[in-house]
Amino acid sequence: MADKIEPTGPETATWEYASAPESTGIVRLDDRYGLFINGEFAEPKSGRWFTTINPATEEPLAEVAEAGSEDVAVAVEAARAATEAWQGLPGSERAKYVFRIARQLQERAREFAVLETMNGGKPIKESRDVDLPLAAAHFFYYAGWADKLGYAFPGRPTPRPVGVAGQIIPWNFPMLMAAWKLAPALAAGNTVVLKPAETTPLTALLLAQVIQEAGLPPGVVNIVTGAGETGGALVDAPVDKIAFTGSTEVGKAIRRATAGTGKRLTLELGGKAANIVFEDAPLDQAVEGVINGIFFNQGHVCCAGSRLLVQEPVFDALLTKLKDRLQTLRVGDPLDKNTDVGAINSRAQLEKIEELVASGVDEGAEIYQPPCDLPERGFWFRPTLFTGVSQSHRIAQEEIFGPVLSILTFRTPEEAVEKANNTPYGLSAGVWTEKGSRILWMAQRLRAGVVWANTFNRFDPTSPFGGYKESGFGREGGLHGLEPYLTFDGSAS
Repeated sequence: MADKIEPTGPETATWEYASAPESTGIVRLDDRYGLFINGEFAEPKSGRWFTTINPATEEPLAEVAEAGSEDVAVAVEAARAATEAWQGLPGSERAKYVFRIARQLQERAREFAVLETMNGGKPIKESRDVDLPLAAAHFFYYAGWADKLGYAFPGRPTPRPVGVAGQIIPWNFPMLMAAWKLAPALAAGNTVVLKPAETTPLTALLLAQVIQEAGLPPGVVNIVTGAGETGGALVDAPVDKIAFTGSTEVGKAIRRATAGTGKRLTLELGGKAANIVFEDAPLDQAVEGVINGIFFNQGHVCCAGSRLLVQEPVFDALLTKLKDRLQTLRVGDPLDKNTDVGAINSRAQLEKIEELVASGVDEGAEIYQPPCDLPERGFWFRPTLFTGVSQSHRIAQEEIFGPVLSILTFRTPEEAVEKANNTPYGLSAGVWTEKGSRILWMAQRLRAGVVWANTFNRFDPTSPFGGYKESGFGREGGLHGLEPYLTFDGSAS
């Protein structure tokens, strides 16, 4: 934990930060959580349970039910039974339910934020200031669409809900990804079976309580917890649509499993985004964007700017500023409001990061890590950057999903585009320059679903998000996020 920050400039003063821990008293955890099916919590028919932990301390938080194929089947049956009544409600009535969820998230935002940090390891200021406000905003936004679906897609037949949606969400943004999936599905008139990630199930289960309090009819939303086996059972179940956010490897397996079944599918997968800094960019602003792009949420971000492309004339100046800025990052207790970089989500993810960083060193890249003390317990990794990286290095090609930045250089805009697009992924990119014409020129040529200009990691519920190539297909957010949950042929698929 970096308690002291010593500037590298001429001044010799040392700043000391007093700890500012967020209280966990607002969170009341049960010893054991069942599955949420047909409006009630129930013990799993599988008879299996698993322990979910706090990755910052490795201490257990609760036991959680592990759904087997029989449990998933019961959840899908409950969703199917609720379909006719839910679809039959006027859009204005469905909107009320979605709006209630949004209001409850606002009212209980601190409770959700603390639990999100306890179970996931991300800094409390990110859970509090980013994840929960955005999650509520998505529910508010789609509540507004629920009674306007007939006007949303001019020139097309009247849209109808697809039916039962199976939704599988990742561990890096548990609440936000739940909102991305649930809000448009419910507004469009679908029922849902949601499977949260096995390492971060607790906020989804707290959301189940909110769904009960909002009065949603039983079976409209069902939540089944478990690991890969549970997700596989949901993919194989008789649902009408699968929505998945997670790794490209698992996304490919889901694509194979659903091929030829008639199930709708949207995939939001991995990324290896390029953050491109031109010589005319405001360097101090760009440094902050680079830091936010890769160290936000410990780099556990599918659209993280994990490749930094710097135009050669400003490489040395930018590198110096980056190294100085890394020394100011505070690594440690995620519940401390001063913390910038929290805990890695799991031991397995930490080992993956360590293996890929070791490969970067072995392949000849130069590593830099700021000095800082890490807690003795929990899963931690120092903010890291590599220079001397080539396009062939694994750290330039593979998704690390951790606080690790690979830096490359370029001379011309054409070279920047070629290097940025030289990846199997295509989820996001960033461009830093004072020339508006160059931003537009780059945006037209970058094969990325989202291109940020002089900023990074900015999201809004009205704006669609999604990728190209091995980053998946389909869009979430905005009007585009409604379309995968609707059919326009006059009948549900």
